[in-house]
Parts: sequence; C-alpha cells; structure tokens
Amino acid sequence: QLQASGGGLVQAGGSLRLSCAASGYTSRNYDMAWFRQAPGKEREFVAAITWNSGSKYYADSVKGRVTISRDNAKNTVYLQMNSLKPEDTAVYYCAVFTGGRHYDADNYTGWGQGTQVTVSS
Repeated sequence: QLQASGGGLVQAGGSLRLSCAASGYTSRNYDMAWFRQAPGKEREFVAAITWNSGSKYYADSVKGRVTISRDNAKNTVYLQMNSLKPEDTAVYYCAVFTGGRHYDADNYTGWGQGTQVTVSS
C-alpha cells in the first residue's frame, strides 16, 4: 500500500515536498512515479524514477521546478516542488510502475489516497 503525504496550501512561488511511503512490501525493486489530478481533469503524469534512481522522467509542465528522488532504505519516494503555480493545484498520487511507457497512468498500480496540493495566487 502507498501513502502519499506532504501536501498543503501554499502561495504561488512557494515549495512543498511530498512523500510516498510503501507499506506491506518493498518498493526498492520498482520504478515509481507521481501523478496528479485536478478537478474535472484526467490524471496527469508528473515525474517518474527508476528503481535505482538511474533515470528520472518529468512532464514538460514541471520540468525545472520539480525533482523526484527516493530513499530505498526507507521505502519512500519524494517529490520536491519549487516555484509552485496555481495550475499545480491537484491531488497528487504515487504509484508503482508495471511496465511500458512511464508517462502512461495505465502502466501503474498501487494507487493510494493521494495528497492535496493547493497553490494560491
């Protein structure tokens, strides 16, 4: 099971660090990703990281502002978000990659409840 946390209300230009903790299994052998979903919109890819942190992938909309990382000893994946914009407002989810394209939500499993990020202008 995956539990995302760290969301909150922040002003535009601010920062947040999201965490995704795995329980009941070890996530260190799996590529992981963050997605987000704003009200009335489809779930959108944000960032992904391979199991050994060897490769990282970012959506164009967040590139340069967001950094994904992981600590396999803690079974946790992080998303550091800087220079936040109102359009970053969404529920953020983490998930486990099952294969295929990293950008495709259909290639992930283990979706948790997510954590709300709200950016005020």
